Amino acid sequence: MDDMKKNNKSKSEEKGNWKKDLKMYLHDLVMYVSVILVVFLLLFRIIVVSGDSMYSSLLDGDYLLLISNTFYHEPKQGDVIVISKNTYDNGAPIVKRVIAVEDQIVDIDFDLGIVYVDGLPLDEPYVNTPTNRAEGVAFPLLVEEGCCFVLGDNRNDSKDSRHPDIGLVDRREILGKAVLLVCPGTDDGMVPRDFGRIGAIK
Repeated sequence: MDDMKKNNKSKSEEKGNWKKDLKMYLHDLVMYVSVILVVFLLLFRIIVVSGDSMYSSLLDGDYLLLISNTFYHEPKQGDVIVISKNTYDNGAPIVKRVIAVEDQIVDIDFDLGIVYVDGLPLDEPYVNTPTNRAEGVAFPLLVEEGCCFVLGDNRNDSKDSRHPDIGLVDRREILGKAVLLVCPGTDDGMVPRDFGRIGAIK
């Protein structure tokens, strides 16, 4: 009789331990997932490209992974960044490429379509069209402290730092740096989705 009681007690203890272990594992899992989500939200953001200003480097509908401005503070020439300007489209995120940073001088020969930084012509294999279109900003232009000068890769179909509505971009207006194309767009259904484009943004 005593043995039966002992067996029943040990079985109930095993059940209790199993439930306790499960609760502990679930608690730990929730904690780990929460930490990962917080870190991800602090470090990264997902942005969808809207429009053709970065064609053909990026297409309308591309999903981009950004390093958030929480950790991205020093824009460099060539970086593809996402900015938000209150003076343009109510602050909607726009994707552009950094052409020059503070204390550099930008000049553009609109006849030849060549961009100069500090007197040197840029080698720009990423552009879809030469820079032939002026938008109202006067050149040469000194990039002010804490700012950068940006252009779209599709130069004749891009509203960027050439236009007074955008002009120089203050670092505080940068949402982050685009580092990875995570899901390809279709350019509003004009091209098939090409998953081979997934990868680091150059």
